[in-house]
Amino acid sequence: MSPEDLLRPRVEAAFADRSLLGDGDHRFAVEGTLNALDRGEIRVASPPEGDGGEWTTHSWIKEAILLYFAIRKMETTEAGPLEFNDKIPLKHEFEAAGVRVVPPAVARFGSFIEAGAILMPSYVNIGARVGAGTMVDTWATVGSCAQIGRDCHLAGGVGIGGVLEPPNAVPVVVEDDAFVGSRCMVTGGARIGRGSVLGAGSFLDPSIPVIDAETGQEISRGVVPPWCVAIRASRRREYPGGEFFVPCVLVIKRLGEGERHDKAQLTQVLRDHGAST
Repeated sequence: MSPEDLLRPRVEAAFADRSLLGDGDHRFAVEGTLNALDRGEIRVASPPEGDGGEWTTHSWIKEAILLYFAIRKMETTEAGPLEFNDKIPLKHEFEAAGVRVVPPAVARFGSFIEAGAILMPSYVNIGARVGAGTMVDTWATVGSCAQIGRDCHLAGGVGIGGVLEPPNAVPVVVEDDAFVGSRCMVTGGARIGRGSVLGAGSFLDPSIPVIDAETGQEISRGVVPPWCVAIRASRRREYPGGEFFVPCVLVIKRLGEGERHDKAQLTQVLRDHGAST
């Protein structure tokens, strides 16, 4: 029997009626879901079967996370000279998991960090998933339930927003082989497609237009398509109170599928457009 078949009915029942959390079986289902999430046996959202499809959000897992907060008690823990007081414990056994963790990086229990990932001094929240070969660079944040693919780089100060509520909301997704430049903010269920680059300082959420620089046409809202280079930009909009510049994301280059990002070449492309990584 799969974890979903075993755990989901009780989690959903307890989410509908929290008085059931007084029952051992329902508490076990919540705790079992978080343990499975922490081990990477289940995930908050699953990728599509083929290219271009939509991600599937497993709302019952998010419900379990919310219930886990409800049943946990505050406790004090220590890590060397540091002291924490929280409901959610931290992840442990990184050596056995094959994950490099540079002090003072923090990953919360209920997140999953795949073998080969590197956490520079950074933060990974509950429900998030970070793929193999990915670097979460200094002071980058991976918010609750965010899905970060394999062989990605979240550069210094990147903010990947958390989407825990409502449970059926799609989390932020950064697909395999993507590069997110310094100080970018990606929030509210936005998505960066496989192999794409988002230039430094960009802001992306589901309200932000993504525009093709060659045609001027809007490609999407809050979704950078696969295999392209995109940078922050703004466009003129008229409102009753006057004319203003509002943010957008501009696709300036298309990459061949599977094309790796040569750092020197990428830096030159961005400089040509007045941007940086």
